[in-house]
Amino acid sequence: MQDKNSGLKMPVQYIKGVGPKRAELLNKVGLRTVEDILYNLPRRYEDRSQFTPISKAVIGEYHTLQGQVLTFGLKKTRRGMSIFQAAIDDGTGVIHAMWFNRPFIKKYFKVGQKIILYGKVDRHEVMAINQPEYEILDEDKDFDESAHIGRIVPIYPLTKELNQRFIRALTKVTVERYSRSLSEALPTRLRARNRLVDIRFAINNIHFPYSNEGLKRAYRRIVFEEFFILQCAIALKKKDAKVEEGLSHRTEGELVNAFKKSIPFELTKGQREAIAHIEADMKSPRPMNRLLEGDVGSGKTIVASYALILTVQSGYQGVIMAPTEILAEQHCLTLSQFLMPLGVNVSLLVSGVPLETKDKIKREIKSGEIDIVIGTHALIQEDVEFKRLGLCVIDEQHKFGVTQRDILRKKGLNPDCLVMTATPIPRTLALTVYGDLDISIIREMPEGRRPITTYWVEEEKRSEAYNFIKEQVKEGRQAYIVSPRIQAAEEMFERLKKEAFADLKLGLIHGGLNSEDKDRVMGDFKKGRIDVLVSTVVIEVGIDVPNATVMLIEEAEKFGLSQLHQLRGRIGRGEHDSYCILLANPATDEGRKRLQAITETVDGFAIAEEDLEIRGPGEFFGTRQHGLPEIRFGSIVADMEIMEQARKEAFELIKADPGLNAPEHALLKQNLYSRFKATADLIHVG
Repeated sequence: MQDKNSGLKMPVQYIKGVGPKRAELLNKVGLRTVEDILYNLPRRYEDRSQFTPISKAVIGEYHTLQGQVLTFGLKKTRRGMSIFQAAIDDGTGVIHAMWFNRPFIKKYFKVGQKIILYGKVDRHEVMAINQPEYEILDEDKDFDESAHIGRIVPIYPLTKELNQRFIRALTKVTVERYSRSLSEALPTRLRARNRLVDIRFAINNIHFPYSNEGLKRAYRRIVFEEFFILQCAIALKKKDAKVEEGLSHRTEGELVNAFKKSIPFELTKGQREAIAHIEADMKSPRPMNRLLEGDVGSGKTIVASYALILTVQSGYQGVIMAPTEILAEQHCLTLSQFLMPLGVNVSLLVSGVPLETKDKIKREIKSGEIDIVIGTHALIQEDVEFKRLGLCVIDEQHKFGVTQRDILRKKGLNPDCLVMTATPIPRTLALTVYGDLDISIIREMPEGRRPITTYWVEEEKRSEAYNFIKEQVKEGRQAYIVSPRIQAAEEMFERLKKEAFADLKLGLIHGGLNSEDKDRVMGDFKKGRIDVLVSTVVIEVGIDVPNATVMLIEEAEKFGLSQLHQLRGRIGRGEHDSYCILLANPATDEGRKRLQAITETVDGFAIAEEDLEIRGPGEFFGTRQHGLPEIRFGSIVADMEIMEQARKEAFELIKADPGLNAPEHALLKQNLYSRFKATADLIHVG
């Protein structure tokens, strides 16, 4: 994160006490240089600064104790285990410190030595402290010189080969010797405005804080810098996108008027606002880069249809790219119903289309005969050429890599771009992941959507859940049963067919089936020829069967909150009440917390906040599928206030000095491009 100072870039091998073998172990976990050690932040802290008299130590609790060595000795158990034991006296009482299978430490002990211990107090025949952290003090050694005891102690992420004591001692040496080599990347005035400590104080106190207040100030400084550099990258990306010359669309005309009249329902407030935003964007000669965010079933497709009509009316072609063939087919069906009666030519291009038909579609796309094409990854093949591409719509965009979206956009000359997601994104994450996009949010649901009641039941109530499904089927309804894996779904299908649902009509669908078989199964389910559809998450998006009122999710604890919410959105689409049953016996508190959260609300935005807090964000400006940011320090949920202040400062700085050419911004510029150099060519991708 700093300049290429020789001290900071020095290999870890040359730090005192490391050497080639330990350097190799450090390299394996990404610790290659002095700088890497300085920025390898603790995952938590233990306050070992308060000493407890031995007489006041509580069995079962962790304490920091100090005293003198009375006696010590080594003994072996019948099973061959060695126990080194030392009796420690502090004047109020005696405690026996025990270390198992560590006979070599005997050579470090002498009677009368001063020692500090930290660990969990237990009772065997005598009061004891097992496997404690310890520090033997020289006569003239100050407690503050210790890295392990008598202070607020850092706890680092570890591997089997690297123990806590070694990492802590290495970090202390590195901080003491090399933190003075750190250079200040944040401008002085910015630090003063935001009351941020300098980087040297921050690094010293993030590792070995002298007080809780010092730790808080250090944490705020390091997290602020992380968010600030990230937001500078986003601000530059947004600035660059705005200066590109794009296409200007006509927002008035016969085709758009005919489309408005053909809509068979009243648009919600959120839909009307989103359409107004899109009209303004598409009328402008600058490329539209807009995110349309809305919960499952909130009506994003009709808004996208409006944008597509605008591009066709203006003489351009439109494209929708979806992550699955099922979703692409669903979009094609919906758009064909709305647009083909208006004379708009809609076509589907997916890998499952026969080769002869596929070639014909590609020729018609190139000639301009097809106005709107809907497809999957098949759309980004080299031989798919557009005559005049005016609008790209990317649905469930987090399922695509950044590179795939970029390839699609480059098939036109700076076409407008609308990306959609049915996974509501918390504001903090939206500002980070989509800071370069303008955002429209549809919060309310269209009238007529039935409520969905969600239950969490444990394995022993499985038969009751099955009986409930049978009752719903008797009333003419249909159900989904979802398994997390293909093999589990296949086994479930065979078992249910022979046992619990032997008298019902069952179907099976998963990602391992070919397109033809998937279409056949879904067609049968929609027509009511299947009562219960056993599935994997292939039905997560794009399935619309109004008569399906029950969703039973097997091993629900294995799914993320947002994914559970997406699956639940497949029901509640008709005139009947709907029910989601989560079958799970979670082994962890986190699993129980997740299931409790999904049963308590159907608000996708509240669920997304909870999901983000549990799972955390991923990589940013990179090519990983979800495209989420790599936040190394801090939390975009817990540190929202720091994030928003950093964002404000970053956007103001880029507005004032877009090239970062001022002398005081030189190191910031270097850090910015160093951080994102591997994916710099993707910074223009919406």
